[in-house]
Amino acid sequence: MTLLRTKFSYGPLDRTDTSSGRLYVCPDGNGVPSVTTVLDKTKSEETREALRQWRNRVGQQTAQQITTEAAGRGTSMHKFIERWLAGEDISVPGSNLVHQQAHKMATKVIDGLIKPNITEIWGSEINLYFPKLYAGTTDCVGLWQGEPAIIDFKQTNKPKKREWIEDYFLQLAAYAQAHDEMHGTKIKKGVILMCSKDLELQHWVLEGDDFDEHAYKWWDRLEQYYTHR
Repeated sequence: MTLLRTKFSYGPLDRTDTSSGRLYVCPDGNGVPSVTTVLDKTKSEETREALRQWRNRVGQQTAQQITTEAAGRGTSMHKFIERWLAGEDISVPGSNLVHQQAHKMATKVIDGLIKPNITEIWGSEINLYFPKLYAGTTDCVGLWQGEPAIIDFKQTNKPKKREWIEDYFLQLAAYAQAHDEMHGTKIKKGVILMCSKDLELQHWVLEGDDFDEHAYKWWDRLEQYYTHR
């Protein structure tokens, strides 16, 4: 059984990683920055300083190891969830320890958050763009508790507080507005599904006035990017 329903035509975009960040090539031939590149380039100095202090505290080598392991775990978890959404069997995680841990995390997200709340998936790993301005890839678009939503899956080493993941919410708002522009939708909901490496689940729903506020904040960050690049 699969939750996938063909509702929109989602096509791939070419992308390339450059010294200044990731660029997507839109169908009109214009290269535009990724959502994550915009957010990275417009981080506050306070956020950058906190990251520097953490790297100095744990040591540069340890910090790099933690970051690399987390990225590998996250990529693997995403792939397991994507395969499950497509109706594939993911019962065998393989012998790789990272994949085994990611499989446990993916299963936790599927059983604890996806199955009870998502009734329909329109696509996964979807390339979206707002013409001439930005582009990105969202993990999933579909129905969350019966309402259209942008849905992203996140891994974490430790449980997060809401105020720590502000940029995740801006990602959701950016992807929703790109989807609206491309497909004529009116998506006003974003969802983050998160699992820690110790298998603790968290989720956040961005909607209503909170969604609108983050949509405005996203355009502010995008303006900063184009003003100061």
